[in-house]
Amino acid sequence: MERTAIKIAGASGMGLLSIGHIISRALKDLGFYMTIDREYPSLIMGGSSNVQIEFGTKKVRSLSNKVDIVVALDRSGLLEHITSIKKGGILIHGYERHNFIPELKNLADKNGVNVLYLPARQIAKSLGGSSVMVNMVLLGLLWRVLGFDINELREEVNRQFKSKPELLKIDLKCINAGYKAKEIGEIKQLDIKKNSKVPKTLLIDGTMSLSLGAIHSGLRNYYAYPMSPASGILTYIAKTSHETGIVVKQVEDEITAVQMVIGSMHAGSRSMTATSGGGYDLMTESVSLSGITETPLVIVIGQRPGPATGLPTWTCQGDLNLAIHSAHGEFPRAVIACSDQESSFELIQHAFNIAEVYQIPVIVLTEKEVLEKYSTINPFKQKSIPIKRGLVTNKKELENLVAADRFALTESGISKRWIPGSSKNYYYANGDEHYVDGTLTEDGEHVRSMMEKRMRKEKTLKNNIPEPIIHGTKNKADISFIGWGSSKTVMLDVIEELKDEGVNINYLHYDYVWPIKEKAAIKFFKENKNVHLIENNFKGQLGEHMESLTGEKFKGKLLKYNGRPFYFDEVVSYIRKRVKSKR
Repeated sequence: MERTAIKIAGASGMGLLSIGHIISRALKDLGFYMTIDREYPSLIMGGSSNVQIEFGTKKVRSLSNKVDIVVALDRSGLLEHITSIKKGGILIHGYERHNFIPELKNLADKNGVNVLYLPARQIAKSLGGSSVMVNMVLLGLLWRVLGFDINELREEVNRQFKSKPELLKIDLKCINAGYKAKEIGEIKQLDIKKNSKVPKTLLIDGTMSLSLGAIHSGLRNYYAYPMSPASGILTYIAKTSHETGIVVKQVEDEITAVQMVIGSMHAGSRSMTATSGGGYDLMTESVSLSGITETPLVIVIGQRPGPATGLPTWTCQGDLNLAIHSAHGEFPRAVIACSDQESSFELIQHAFNIAEVYQIPVIVLTEKEVLEKYSTINPFKQKSIPIKRGLVTNKKELENLVAADRFALTESGISKRWIPGSSKNYYYANGDEHYVDGTLTEDGEHVRSMMEKRMRKEKTLKNNIPEPIIHGTKNKADISFIGWGSSKTVMLDVIEELKDEGVNINYLHYDYVWPIKEKAAIKFFKENKNVHLIENNFKGQLGEHMESLTGEKFKGKLLKYNGRPFYFDEVVSYIRKRVKSKR
């Protein structure tokens, strides 16, 4: 796979995001596919941050650990990321005192890195700009190294800063000065292939994708307390609420948020909340309330590394067991995991349908890696997932309802549900154990029958949720993987890359992680003899469930738990050590 990787590094507040947006939009207009993500500390200002952009003529879904070009905006970006440049790569920087860093030259020489220095701060100030505009000067030089037309870049800078005309004039001068800098001399430009036609794509992140999916599915209320990385959902739904009519409330804590969702869903108004692991901990008593009252509930958990505050701005897949086992007592639930923009858009719609039809809590797992990563994707298919409310709406049926219908003992475990006030008959939505009409009971037989009735939903749900999907070769692969969440994006890139080397790989991906369709995994193990686990957590949480349910053992486990996502090149390296290329 031909891909070019660029990393822009510097301190928070130096305009990294602005550069990232400008570059990514310009590359999109040139017809490239790409993925963009950022790393940043939990600080408002300062600390070392970076934006990484990876692009090519074919779909790019994941990032690499080693990059072709680093643009360092300050000293820390210079030293921290020079070792992430590929052998023969390029370092662009404007740090004026670089001659006083002997290790810089040593590292560059050792790795064959071509260093391009430009006195960017002096250039920016000479043009009437500030030291922050170092980013614009070096952006111009980067564009020259890439071998692209400066006019393509100017268009995006105009778009980015059109609301600030005075600054825009200086920004344009800065990129022009960087692009035409005489101090650099002759540059060997990269030979980057372009697509003959510009594909019709969206450049979008998981936050917007999930939010649009929720809006598309008929969301009417959104309640939340901010907690990264889920805060962006609150921001986006609030920002668009004047167009959608959705009621958005930033409440005082997560307990209030989840209880307002339960109240609204009980009243028949589609609602949701989103948080991270620590916020979800506070919600679990209410999740249990949803379980016993059989009130639909949708909660999104944006996973970040823990325990406690952990790493608030980094990524992981560490909350699977939390989602499966949280809340007291036994009751059925669904756990669904987003992996990319498309799945974020679609799975949140299915989450609402499952919650309402089965009258259960549904936990939607996503990750910082999924929420904040931008990628170019095909436009979403709209109105392809019918809204299923699971409500009694027929006028005649509403007239004939009785209270005992609400929690009636059915074979599927699903009883009739109606909006309070839509029928003359009412029922008790009781948080204590109750019988078919909701009235409190402690009778042993009633308690047993109600517990069994509710738990029958789990079997019904398991029979009806989609099977996991096998990507790559269907069977008899040289090496196989099972995973969930963002592991899918890197696996799809790796499958495509190593196919050209004659290495047959397949990957069994689970969107619906609870209840688990273990029969698919059993079949996968039988048809493939070299099955490995890939998970972004320490224990391999899905893997533990798989081994317990299937009786099979993984040949190896590729686990990562340092707050970083799986990189394309490290997964390729893992496979090459275990499978010989047939090329």
